[in-house]
Amino acid sequence: MKRRLTLSDALFSSCNYLVLLLLGAATLYPFMNLLALSFNDSLDSIKGGIYLLPRVWTLDNYAVMLSNDQLLGSTIRSVVRTVLGTSLGIMATAFFAFALSCKEFMFRKSFNTLLVVTLYVNGGLIPIYLVIKNLHLTNNYLVYLLPLLVNGFYIIIMRSYFDQLPAGIMESAKIDGASYFQTLFRIVLPISLPVLATIALFISVMHWNSWFDNYLYNSRDKNLSLLQYELMKVLLDSSTQTSGQTRVDENTTNLVTPQSLRATMTIIVTVPILLVYPFLQKYFIKGMTIGAMKE
Repeated sequence: MKRRLTLSDALFSSCNYLVLLLLGAATLYPFMNLLALSFNDSLDSIKGGIYLLPRVWTLDNYAVMLSNDQLLGSTIRSVVRTVLGTSLGIMATAFFAFALSCKEFMFRKSFNTLLVVTLYVNGGLIPIYLVIKNLHLTNNYLVYLLPLLVNGFYIIIMRSYFDQLPAGIMESAKIDGASYFQTLFRIVLPISLPVLATIALFISVMHWNSWFDNYLYNSRDKNLSLLQYELMKVLLDSSTQTSGQTRVDENTTNLVTPQSLRATMTIIVTVPILLVYPFLQKYFIKGMTIGAMKE
């Protein structure tokens, strides 16, 4: 029999919905404000009063950003880096996590302890740079991929998920003569889509937003420049310009302010991740909750 909703229950539910609505509005408003600024005329934006909708619609801000000669090539390199980095990172993390989830692995506890230590202790910028330089990875596209192949936090999440899988599945595969690689690729990974999607989202966002390694290791080579680094340079250039005039085409000169460029840049680098996230959301939530539980 369905329980009748009391007045206190209705008030409690109403308060919950109100709080969630306010939190959602507070989270969404900054992005909507940046979107409005990016489509609003720069001179008009200086007056203020732009909140959710542009007052004077224009595409000049995006025209200025897209007129950058390096933008197309850097975008392709960023996309390639994100795809390759995510794929290789998922595989490396899965190998490491599966080994640590195997009870017969002799050094399981030692490696688990080392992983936890890496979450609290960092070698520092100078030692890391010296290691990268001695490995001849400076001015090299591989510097975007190899140093970020594994991450202790991601390995712990995936290992926790593997640990809660039914032990009978592994035992059945072993009885049938399956090797560790066959068990991983044919049994474990196909039933681990939630945690794979979770880690894939983490890694892809990290690669897509990364620019500091480009600045440290590959800033001298324009052919290795990434989208985030190019947009950062555009923002710095616009901040140091005194006149602020940027030519959009041969016949028109438009005033583009650093505030408008900053908003446009944020929209450009955020939209690709926003388009990917809805497809991974249900796996992301499930992977975080199940991976955090132990039987």
